[in-house]
Amino acid sequence: MFKNAFKADKYAHWGYIFIFPFFAIMAVFILYPIVNTFILSFTSWEGGRAPAEFIGLANYKRLFQDIASGGFFLQSVGNTWIMWIMNVIPQFISALALAVLLTGRDFKGKDVFRAIFYLPNLITMASVGALFLFLLDYPGGVMNNILIRLNILEKPFNFLQNVWATRITISTALTWMWFGYTMIIFMAGIKAIPEEFYEAATVDGAGKWKVFTNITLPLLKPIMLYQVVTSIIGGLSMFDLPFVLTQGNGGPQSSATTMVMNVYNQAFRSYNFGYSSAVAIGLFVHIFIIVFIAIKFIRPQDME
Repeated sequence: MFKNAFKADKYAHWGYIFIFPFFAIMAVFILYPIVNTFILSFTSWEGGRAPAEFIGLANYKRLFQDIASGGFFLQSVGNTWIMWIMNVIPQFISALALAVLLTGRDFKGKDVFRAIFYLPNLITMASVGALFLFLLDYPGGVMNNILIRLNILEKPFNFLQNVWATRITISTALTWMWFGYTMIIFMAGIKAIPEEFYEAATVDGAGKWKVFTNITLPLLKPIMLYQVVTSIIGGLSMFDLPFVLTQGNGGPQSSATTMVMNVYNQAFRSYNFGYSSAVAIGLFVHIFIIVFIAIKFIRPQDME
């Protein structure tokens, strides 16, 4: 026994060696940028033009003044939330409906449909943005040509120069990209529900809708809440798609400028890296508070 224990202790250090690359990469690409951003938020720095100058809380004072006056930071927060909500509601509804349908025993060709619905998630955000930019091009884009030929429009419509059309386009593209992934997550949750529950409901004469509302939906709640939390983190960090679709200008009246685009603009267009870092910290705090509130809805008994 002591010999086996000695052998186990002899090789114990290999576990630390195997996980070291992960922690090294995390430290370089995640931890260091976070710490450096926090330090930069107390400085005035224009990139390589001049050395960083320590200015204390001046950047945070400017940020709070912008928030108090309902300035651009709050506008970017509002834009992000609007586009996220317009995306996540249809995404979750369609994903849930398809997950229930494709986990049914009588549905033929379910594996093919799973693959087809998941495919958009494999495309990069920038590629999707370029695709929708091509479809909605003004005046000779595909969408304008179709709508004019169907006599829905009399003349071309500049989708990406209209506030709500731009927001709807971004939300629709996000829904198209992510509903397949969400569907797969929901399908995994449905598959984890014991089959005995459905058999008992069938014996009791419960219809499909009653089974869905009394068995599937309540038992799927932890998975749905997890998906909401991860969707909030990803949605409030959106950058690639609105940036490409609006060609970096944030759309008409800056209606599609997200919080991360605001950080980017402050840093790489205004060359105010210090204030940009303070805005990034504000974004981090905002997401942290929202996720903390969302997690509070996950009660311990829901996770059992």
